[in-house]
Order: sequence, then C-alpha cells, then structure tokens
Amino acid sequence: MLNIQHLTKTYAGRRAVDDLSLHIRPGELYGFIGHNGAGKTTTLKSCCGILPFDGGDILVDGVSVRADPLACKRKLAYIPDNPDLYEYMTGIQYLDFIADIFEVGADERAKRIRRWADAFELTGDLAQPVSAYSHGMKQKLAILSALVHAPRLLLMDEPFVGLDPKAAHQLKTVMRQLCDEGGAIFFSTHVLEVAEKLCDKVAILRGGKLVRAGSMDEVRGDDSLEEVFLELEQEGEHA
Repeated sequence: MLNIQHLTKTYAGRRAVDDLSLHIRPGELYGFIGHNGAGKTTTLKSCCGILPFDGGDILVDGVSVRADPLACKRKLAYIPDNPDLYEYMTGIQYLDFIADIFEVGADERAKRIRRWADAFELTGDLAQPVSAYSHGMKQKLAILSALVHAPRLLLMDEPFVGLDPKAAHQLKTVMRQLCDEGGAIFFSTHVLEVAEKLCDKVAILRGGKLVRAGSMDEVRGDDSLEEVFLELEQEGEHA
C-alpha cells in the first residue's frame, strides 16, 4: 500500500531523512517512532506529496508520488499534528468541502459523516463555526474529514494529541477497523504504550536513519518498546 524506497530529504545541508526504506502493506497498522527532529514528520509529509524530496521514491498502491501526486492523494488522507482548518466555515461546511474535493456523492457523504460524527460525539457541534471549536474538537473534525472519502491509506502525525480519553479510545478502534477492512495506516506517536498495544509493526528512526523495523514482537523481543527505544537512543548518543 505504501512503499518508501530510499527516501532522502535534505535541509540546509543536513539530511533530515537518510536513505529510508519501508513497506506498509494492506491490513497493517504501522507505528513510526523517534525523538523530536528524527525525521518522522518530514517522512509523512513526503509520503502525501506536501514536501518534495531529494532522492528515492514513494509508491502509494503502486503509483509514484513523484510521477502522479494527484492519483496518490486520491487514495490517502493525512492528519497533521496540528490541523489547520478553515475557521470561518462551520463543521459541516468543512466536511462538505472536503467531500466535494474527493467527489463523494451526497448520499454516501451523508452516511459517512453521520457515522463518524456520531462515533466521535461531534454531531451536535457540526453547525457551529470551527473558530468556536476547542483544540480537541478541531482534532476530531480533522479525523472526520480524513475518513469522509474512505481512504485506503491513512497517514497520521501524533493523532492522539489533544484528544480526551474517550475520543482516543474511539480513534484506536477506528484505526484497527480500517486495517481489518484492508486499509493501511502509518502514524507517528510519542506514546510508546499506545504503539506497543496497537501496532502490527513499528519502525524506529534516529537522526533521519532507520535503526530498527519489523513486527512488534521482533522489535521489542523480551523487553518493552520503551526499553528498546531508550536503549537505541543511548547507543546513538555514544556512537
């Protein structure tokens, strides 16, 4: 579903992402962890066509992001860590706007909006302007807007930030359900306990380089994911 091939991205002479290769297959819930500045957000933005990159390629369902970015964007949705929404719109206007972009029919969009708004307890707030939303409500609206066109690939950057415990639990349920239905999810998180319990596979990035990747059992062995992550960070400090 998502095939990252030798991805390289340089900022001001420094490699933010250095020859990264990962393959996220249909049905997989793939976690992406690393310290601040490790290159996670750069990778995610490159995967969805927001950032150009210097080397390698990224394939979404077999289509190159370089060669046909629009075709790739039709298949995916991206939720940034701090979603920028059109605050002059109401919640429902924003969702209709996104559905229009992805050419979702009226009946189908109404069904999907009702389903996800009810699930995240946002239905009663959709008539309100986005400017009146709390950070958590904006995060929920961003999640709804990502789901309204039923993407096959969902990319998320720290998706649990700002969500209350109930909404976070609902998001975990939705993520698992989407993957069980044949979709794929690639997301970054600093909450290692969530990644450990939720993910099928995980990749650890340090200084733009992939230091470990594989199934959760392969990566953590007999330790916790937190212990493995901290050990790899210490190795990096002494390298």
